[in-house]
Amino acid sequence: MNLEITGKLAAFLPEQSGQGKNGPWVKQEVIMDTEEQFPKKVCIACWGDKASAVKSYSIGEKLRFGINIESREFNGRWYTDVKAWRIERANQSSEARQQPAPLIEEQPYDGGSGDDDLPF
Repeated sequence: MNLEITGKLAAFLPEQSGQGKNGPWVKQEVIMDTEEQFPKKVCIACWGDKASAVKSYSIGEKLRFGINIESREFNGRWYTDVKAWRIERANQSSEARQQPAPLIEEQPYDGGSGDDDLPF
């Protein structure tokens, strides 16, 4: 699931780090204000290299996050995480967005010369 969310960076929560079975980990959560008719606050978790990357942005900057949303159950309650896999300024475009759409060449219509095998 590849989702995007755009809004203004509102706050940095305290960085968290620790040691897991796969080695050390670091998580930086940020609060973003969406820019809709009724704005929402969204907490986005940035893990590993994204945790240090998000610190290069300033409060109030308009950012675009590529996110994954995942829920898990613990002791009968469900918890949902919004995890960033891409962070960029909202006015920047990724290379894929800058590529023009491929042109489709139209084939001339010959008006039914009977040379094709189509049944209609």
